[in-house]
Amino acid sequence: MELRHLRYFVAVAREGHVTRAAEKLHIQQPPLSQQIRALEREIDATLFIRHPRGVSLTDAGRSFLVDAEAILAAVDQATVRARRTARGETGRIAVGFTTSAPFHPLVARAIREFRSTRPDVSFVLEESSSGELLAGLREERLDIAFIRAGLADPQGLTVHALLQEEMSAALPARHRLTRRPKLTLKDLAAEDFILYRRPDGRGLYDVIIAACSEAGFSPHVSQEAPRIVSTLNLVAAGLGITIVPASLSRLPLEGVTYRPLTGRPALKVPLNLACRRDEHSAATLGFIDLVRQLA
Repeated sequence: MELRHLRYFVAVAREGHVTRAAEKLHIQQPPLSQQIRALEREIDATLFIRHPRGVSLTDAGRSFLVDAEAILAAVDQATVRARRTARGETGRIAVGFTTSAPFHPLVARAIREFRSTRPDVSFVLEESSSGELLAGLREERLDIAFIRAGLADPQGLTVHALLQEEMSAALPARHRLTRRPKLTLKDLAAEDFILYRRPDGRGLYDVIIAACSEAGFSPHVSQEAPRIVSTLNLVAAGLGITIVPASLSRLPLEGVTYRPLTGRPALKVPLNLACRRDEHSAATLGFIDLVRQLA
């Protein structure tokens, strides 16, 4: 039994007449009658009562019609879904990001704009360290990841450089340096630094240490925290200062004051987009294109 047999049967059942059904199907009447008889033999049931001027369904025919129409409708729906998926109009995108990445407006804007044109594409979001995100890409648990660092070992992955984000100093609200509207890195040389732990935040940590070295000092790191938001909580407690991507200054936190960093060396941190080199999902590829355009 093939789908065409079901279509032939449904056409005859709807028309109640083999000749009219043949005309709608654009085939000859004798072959259509032969196909219907072959279908009845395969099912081992009479589907139609033949009349001098048409046909009517038997009880078996009425039962078969319900299922035949459901099967053809399911096939049509599957075809539409497959075509929409191939065009990237439906599907699922698993997005990973490091702790600091989602605070940049680019991330939310990209998801919002993509969903506005492709509302049937769903997003699953996961926050983790860069190393775990890259492992998620390789294991196909994630489709893309916003990360701060580059790739030491590509292993089938590609990294798209999106932008360089300026950094800001986060100070306890009553710190003496909050009286200044802007700061340089040298202004922080004597301060206790609270940094995002290096194994989790190699991109941020390494950028900050390298910039301090270029400014002529080695920062005194008094505390390390497992999450970048945790560093801000320690700043609010008065345990030191930290340096964060400027987008985090949009995060209101009682007891923390942000100041932009100016002068030399220019302190910036990258925001990159990592994905599999052989990615083939139309939805994922469309989202990657949109993110790169917006960046």
